[in-house]
Amino acid sequence: MQPEYRSTAQQTWDAIADSFDTTRQKPWKYCLDFICSLKKTDLVVDIGCGNGRHLLPCAAYCSHVVGVDISPKLLRIIQKKLQSTTLSNVSLVHADAVQMPFADNQLDAILFIASLHNIQGKQNRNTALKEIARVLKPNGVALISVWSRWQERYYKYFLKQLIVDPGGFGDINVYWRQHNLNIPRFYHLYSKGEFLRELKGAGFRISNVRPLKIHAKRFPDNYFAVVQKR
Repeated sequence: MQPEYRSTAQQTWDAIADSFDTTRQKPWKYCLDFICSLKKTDLVVDIGCGNGRHLLPCAAYCSHVVGVDISPKLLRIIQKKLQSTTLSNVSLVHADAVQMPFADNQLDAILFIASLHNIQGKQNRNTALKEIARVLKPNGVALISVWSRWQERYYKYFLKQLIVDPGGFGDINVYWRQHNLNIPRFYHLYSKGEFLRELKGAGFRISNVRPLKIHAKRFPDNYFAVVQKR
């Protein structure tokens, strides 16, 4: 990942951190189900942990959890939340997914929820997936989610993009407009086929990939993959 992209991503997520936190309080059930499938002795990393909505439930269940995010402000929000809990098994690390500060074969499990699609550049996204494979122990597991390209909010945009700009197909700026903000965030929205190809290209054994409707009514707006290191 180019340094200028890291800087832009950090500035973007710092700018919306407080607003993001107020709108992202409830953990997703599918993530909680995955957490409950882990061993209580597991060492888990939540990459792109945001405001901690999945990290904190994971810490309440597993032995130790590390939250990684590109936004220092989001990490400070989690730190403040931790002060009002009894949890003492959480570490927070300022880093990005493309260059993970962990040794090879170290982690039992990884959460990578709604973050891969915010990494700009196909090569960078592929590198992030390979980093997950690197740091997981053999047979370690990860839950990875991305936004679906063909959800009702965006499918017309991408049909037009396919004709006008096939080189950037799947890329879009999604504006954060809550609390009177107007801040663009980079997204790369995935087809199921593209998601599967990138997971396989990183060397994962794919347990399942599920399309889910988180906010959508007609078409799935997210894909969730459970993968295992070979």
